[in-house]
Amino acid sequence: MFAAALATIGLGLSACGSEQKPPAAPAPPAPSTPAASAPASDNAEAAPVEGDITAPGTKLKLGERAVLPFEYTKQKKGTIAITVTAIEKGSESDMAAFGEKAKGMTPYFIKMKVENVGGTDLAHASLKLNGVLEGGSGTGVVLIGDIPGKCDNETAPAKFTTTGASYETCSLSASKDKPVTAAEFDEGDTYQDGPVVWTS
Repeated sequence: MFAAALATIGLGLSACGSEQKPPAAPAPPAPSTPAASAPASDNAEAAPVEGDITAPGTKLKLGERAVLPFEYTKQKKGTIAITVTAIEKGSESDMAAFGEKAKGMTPYFIKMKVENVGGTDLAHASLKLNGVLEGGSGTGVVLIGDIPGKCDNETAPAKFTTTGASYETCSLSASKDKPVTAAEFDEGDTYQDGPVVWTS
């Protein structure tokens, strides 16, 4: 079943469907020094050192990879890599399930590959990137859900628990006027004021 909800300033609506996924919790800031809770070993699942983390405010092109601290719940924290592979424009008709208040909105599909870099258990975690309009402003539209077959918001698989595990997912964005030309990661205090941004 399809699950969707849309909210604009002072407005909100939802389409019937399955239970919604909880939003991702804020990511922790990058540590000032590498954390070490055990002596080094031959295990390749050690978290990356500070220099591997992509700095706040970094500007990337589609296809480039960012390594980022990530927290889904207090029990699920780690380091992931995100590669935004495409920002695709949909059609207004794709928004039909969101109801009347979505009329005039054009959807954009932010497609990405997510990798487990730190080797911690991030199974079933959910990640969402925000769309950025031409000119650099936010869309002003919050969407929860997906458009099956065009933008499937996948959670991490059960095996997303080891270094190198990966999956593909899509974040849905929408706009009434300017096109969405970029996507940003702004989770956690460290990245709220300096998001990592991918542009086409």
